[in-house]
Amino acid sequence: MSDIDTLEDERPRKALVLHPSLKSAHAKAVAANLRRHPEARLAEAVGLAAAIDLDVVRADVVAVSTWRPATLIGPGKVEELAAWIEENPVDVVIVDAAVTPVQQRNLEKGLKAKVIDRTGLILEIFGARARTKEGRLQVELAHLNYQRSRLVRSWTHLERQRGGFGFLGGPGESQLEIDRRLIGERIARIKLDLEQVVNTRSLHRRQRQKVPYPVVALVGYTNAGKSTLFNRLTQSEVFAKDLLFATLDPTMRTLRLPSGRNIILSDTVGFISELPTHLVAAFRATLEEVISADLILHVRDMAHPDCEAQAADVRDVLASLGIGDESGHRRMEAWNKADQLPPDMREALANQAARQDDAVLISALDGSGIDTLLQRIDARLDSDRVEMDVTLNAGDGAAVAWLHRHGEVLQMQEKDGHLKLSVALSQAEAGKWLKRQEGRQV
Repeated sequence: MSDIDTLEDERPRKALVLHPSLKSAHAKAVAANLRRHPEARLAEAVGLAAAIDLDVVRADVVAVSTWRPATLIGPGKVEELAAWIEENPVDVVIVDAAVTPVQQRNLEKGLKAKVIDRTGLILEIFGARARTKEGRLQVELAHLNYQRSRLVRSWTHLERQRGGFGFLGGPGESQLEIDRRLIGERIARIKLDLEQVVNTRSLHRRQRQKVPYPVVALVGYTNAGKSTLFNRLTQSEVFAKDLLFATLDPTMRTLRLPSGRNIILSDTVGFISELPTHLVAAFRATLEEVISADLILHVRDMAHPDCEAQAADVRDVLASLGIGDESGHRRMEAWNKADQLPPDMREALANQAARQDDAVLISALDGSGIDTLLQRIDARLDSDRVEMDVTLNAGDGAAVAWLHRHGEVLQMQEKDGHLKLSVALSQAEAGKWLKRQEGRQV
């Protein structure tokens, strides 16, 4: 069952969204280093709620002097909100913060309403978006790990004692213990299923390496325009909408660059600030496509007021995957949504991008800058690519197969019992080829 019960599906579910924010002098000093203003965080939380069709009837920044261990926010504010909810019933209260199980239980008692935190809300969105078996397994694993820590609530059915039925446990086992054990067993089964997913992805990756097209992975903050860009580049119809987390399941397509070389373009799940660790862990198999990519293209929404903060959040998630600043040679930025920028800002960013080789100003919507982006991708991949002319005996099938397997055969002609090939190899593979040929000549 979802955390947000699907009661009365015929009507929009109403939500109250709260973003708690410290107001003390110490907090203000800390806030100077925070990436976002509370109002921007609140707006993002409202967008997350809208992503699963919740009707946000009220959204507030709740200023607090200190975090309360029992309820996170102060008791006076809880009473005020409870009185408002009594007059304006809502289906769920969303607290845009990490809420402990005890705080969640106490808030639900005080507000007399269902309460979920930021992690729970993101899990709800992912659960609604997952379409593939892999995606559903990953979301369920993240949800169960999250829910297991929440089995301290004072729900009446968790406090009852029940007799055992053999497969559910011995006599006198509480429903709480049964739930915890069943969740643990389900987590173990999902992990086994996901191991098969990892093995299948590794097999597919090895098969792609036999036709060694470079992989370019699109990453970025949710709703930055990755899927719109993916669709424009590959003429695909991946779901793309002005919603947070519109894309969850990864998609890969072949794309031909201006040089004539083929690459594999991968569209991935969007990142977000304070991405739940449950999700990062559960989606590790999917994110391996990013980790192993030849080039990581960071798509940024340059029209968003928190553009810089979003970029920092994406870098944080990449760092958590082991992709730090030292990997800058395989990272580029696509500065998207140029069509939404004021003319003077658009011109300034275009001039800035022209002076550097790791950024391009584009609009995935109207196509401006796309040709330059493809040329930059081509050039970046070329920096680790060597083109060689090779002459072989026509009967040397093993050598021809090796070149096809480890590089890209650009041209091949047969004349007088010899094959003349033009081949593109990475620097590492070119070295292996030369050593291979030296060994054959000995």
